[in-house]
Order: sequence, then C-alpha cells, then structure tokens
Amino acid sequence: MSDSNTSDIQHKVAQTRAQLESTLDEIEDRLNVPKQVGIAAGRARASYEADPVPWIAGVGAAIAVVGGIVAWAIVSRD
Repeated sequence: MSDSNTSDIQHKVAQTRAQLESTLDEIEDRLNVPKQVGIAAGRARASYEADPVPWIAGVGAAIAVVGGIVAWAIVSRD
C-alpha cells in the first residue's frame, strides 16, 4: 500500500470515529432522564411565564375532570 492510501484510510477512520462519538454523545443525552426532565421543566416554566392563561385553564380542567370522577364514584356506589 502506498502512503497516500494509508493516509486516506487513517483519515476516513478518524472521521468515522468522530461521527460515532458524536452519535453516542447524542444518544446519551437523549437517554439521560434527569437532564431531559430538567429541559422539559425549563420549557414549561418559560411557557408559563410567557402566557399563564393556558396553564391555569388546563389545571382548572384537570380539577373539574378529577372532581367529576370522584363525584361519579361517590354517587354510583351501591
């Protein structure tokens, strides 16, 4: 093999390793549950601070649904 072929192969191997390392880092980040929860919490906090009305309406709807289920369970007891 010539030096240029060896050099090309080594360059391609180095590129492939770099791509693999990047891919593995990305997979690790996506599977890191505490990190993802923190990111989601930050997005939710920013969304609430930008416009709290949908969040308040959602909480009100959730309370109404849970209250309705509890009331139905109490009334329908045999």
